[in-house]
Amino acid sequence: MAIPTVCSSSPNCSPTLSTISLPSLKTLQPLHFQSLPSPTSKFGLTLLSNDALAIAAASETVALANAALEAARDAAMEAAGTGDVRYELERNGFDGLDARRKRRRKRRKGWEEKENVEVPLIIGSVRSGHLTRKQEAQFCMCLKEGARLEAERRKIAASLEHEPSLEQLARAMGMKRRSIHNILRNTRESQKSLIRAYQGLIFSIANSYQGKGLSLQDLVQEGSIGLLRGAERFDPKRGCKLSTYVYWWIRQAITRAIANRRPIRLPGKVRNLLAKIVEAKETLSSRLRRLPSHDEVAELLDVPVFTVKLVWAKSRPPTSLDHVIMTERGRVKLQDIVSDPYEITPEEMVNKHLIKEELEKVLGTLSTRESRILRLRYGLDGLTPKSCDEIGCILNLSRERIRQISIEALMKLQQSSLVDNLKMLYIV
Repeated sequence: MAIPTVCSSSPNCSPTLSTISLPSLKTLQPLHFQSLPSPTSKFGLTLLSNDALAIAAASETVALANAALEAARDAAMEAAGTGDVRYELERNGFDGLDARRKRRRKRRKGWEEKENVEVPLIIGSVRSGHLTRKQEAQFCMCLKEGARLEAERRKIAASLEHEPSLEQLARAMGMKRRSIHNILRNTRESQKSLIRAYQGLIFSIANSYQGKGLSLQDLVQEGSIGLLRGAERFDPKRGCKLSTYVYWWIRQAITRAIANRRPIRLPGKVRNLLAKIVEAKETLSSRLRRLPSHDEVAELLDVPVFTVKLVWAKSRPPTSLDHVIMTERGRVKLQDIVSDPYEITPEEMVNKHLIKEELEKVLGTLSTRESRILRLRYGLDGLTPKSCDEIGCILNLSRERIRQISIEALMKLQQSSLVDNLKMLYIV
């Protein structure tokens, strides 16, 4: 319907009307605004006051909101069905407390299910050289599970400072005790099966490293350790065979065991450089028909000469003190003719005794506190020298005060005539 607005600026002018279109009042039925007064003008149009217009607009907004709410409820019922209407309403913000309780119950249920995780037991031994791709992948997965369990055990042991119990380990892993037993047993069986299947490969690699400091049995053991270490890191999805992958792990374990067998352990880079130096010496020897010099080896490898000399000197095996040599007096051992670096001659013993006496005379010229500070600071009593902080803690003084006292004491000693006698003994 059209609602006119009346303008009456003067009594003689005719009113100018402009129509304002409003929706039908039928939509306002829920709020019972049907019986509003409707005065009419002489032009046959309905006139409403300003208050009536405001009430009509507010009632229309409320009615539209109620209609949208009803439409949302109907859509939720049609989309989710009769059993899930409550869940849809909770998701849209209705009945939030029940929704939160429901989510908590689901989370608790998930935790309980996680604690009941079980690992199946894989039992089966295979003959040597008869492993399928599926069996290899299964055994490698068991080794990975065992490595993860071992890492967790070490972490718990480091935090508790003692070995964890089986219950603590199962609780940390989110498993049952039976699952932990199954993982340990699967790991043992997988290790045995892999070593049995690849025993020939380990022997063939270890046989080429005989005569380098380890027996064949030790080489085979080290190769088995390398096999298991490589199997833990094997990924069958990359399309590579397990034998090809673990070959380098077996070889690395054997070479490292031989290198660590030396009395003086060398770093990995030095060992690699030593191998290159040995190979270069063999190449130059066959080419020059003589032993090459360090300069020629350094030029071939493009490394400094002093590096070649240092690595070659460190690679030489140590000489035993029981080694027998020929002298003018006959056969003697090295330990009989090599002097002890800590051996003290009678002259040195007398000199040290005199130095100690003169030092006591010099420190006697100082006060008791200054003498004690110098003794602690420089270890004059045969003890380990201490810092200013440590001396301050002993004497209940600050570090700066200890430093000042020690400087003053040294200045006093420089002015003393007894210091000259002490200097002469040190020169002798």
